Amino acid sequence: MTDSNTRTRTVTWTDPLAALPAAAGMSGLDFMKAVVSGELPSPPIMSTMGITGAEVEKGKAIFRGEAGEYLYNPIGVVHGGFAMTILDSALGCAVHTTLAVGERYTSLETKVNFVRPITAETGPVRCEAVVVYRGGRVATSEGKLFAEQTGKLLAHGTSTCMIIPG
Repeated sequence: MTDSNTRTRTVTWTDPLAALPAAAGMSGLDFMKAVVSGELPSPPIMSTMGITGAEVEKGKAIFRGEAGEYLYNPIGVVHGGFAMTILDSALGCAVHTTLAVGERYTSLETKVNFVRPITAETGPVRCEAVVVYRGGRVATSEGKLFAEQTGKLLAHGTSTCMIIPG
C-alpha cells in the first residue's frame, strides 16, 4: 500500500576523496576557488543538504542554500542542523582560504544562535562568513545566515579552528 504523503528525494555525489590529491599542492584560497567554480568536486554534504559555495576570497566565504521540507523536524520547521551546517561550512571555509600550501585546519568549536525559524517558505538563504583572527595555530571566524528574499537574519555564529602546519 502506498501512502499519499510519502515523498522521494534522490541525491548524487562525487567521491569525497577525489579532490585531496589536488588540494595537497594548492593554497587554501586556490583550493576553495577550484571547488566553488566546479573545477574540483564539492563535498557530499553539500548535495545532501542542498548547499552550494557561492563566492570565496581571502578570509571570506559565502554559501547559499534552500531549505526544503526534507529538512523538517517534528515541530514543523527546518531542523537547526541545516543552519548549523551552512554556518559551519562557511565559517570553516573562510579560515580555509587563509591556509598556505601544506597547511590544514580543523574546527575546535562552533557556536550558533538561531534567531528566526526556517521553513520551506523562507526561500533561498545566504551565509556570509569572515575571518576575525588568523594566528599561527588558531583562527576565529564569524558568520551570519540571512533569508535572501527579505534580508532577515536567521542565525549567526562563530568558529574557532586549529591551524595544522605543513
